[in-house]
Amino acid sequence: MALEQAQAPDHQSVFRSVRIAGLAAAALAVALPAPGLAATAAAKPPPAKAATSPFDARRPADVITLLGTLDARAEVARKADGQVFMTVTTPGGGFGAQMVGCSEAFASCRAIALFSTFSRRGVNMAQINDYNRSQLTCRGIMTPSGDPSVMYAILLNGRMTRDELREHVGVWQGCLTGFGEFIQDPIGFLSRPQG
Repeated sequence: MALEQAQAPDHQSVFRSVRIAGLAAAALAVALPAPGLAATAAAKPPPAKAATSPFDARRPADVITLLGTLDARAEVARKADGQVFMTVTTPGGGFGAQMVGCSEAFASCRAIALFSTFSRRGVNMAQINDYNRSQLTCRGIMTPSGDPSVMYAILLNGRMTRDELREHVGVWQGCLTGFGEFIQDPIGFLSRPQG
């Protein structure tokens, strides 16, 4: 799926090596300044860096921005009762996100649930229960209208990094894939060993 493909390249290591090479070149330039430029360079203060707030997985805006880096477009659908409801669209489909335990200003939340409903009928409650027993992180449910649905919940904190939240999104993508296989052939899926 699109979100998994967006995670695969290790851009951090590429940028880090470029940064180190750039620092080495800068150190060499400082060690061997051109005549007449040393006084000018010493007089100029380094350019100011733009102030950016650190990533905070509890902030809906930061979650939306992170999903955008993974080829997903997230939009706030509504805010109510300490919850922020989002719709997320990806090249491979869409899903919902619900942030809960939010502050009065909806600026910080305690958890997020990612969920998707499938229109395929034919899965029964006993099979959903068996699916849940076979899975560690993904939870299947039946909606009130009888449609199978899958959910993945994440507790959020101020120490969670972008990479950690990206890993959770990767687990969610696995939930979507696995649940899709399950509803196509519940008996076949449940008869295979689950890892």
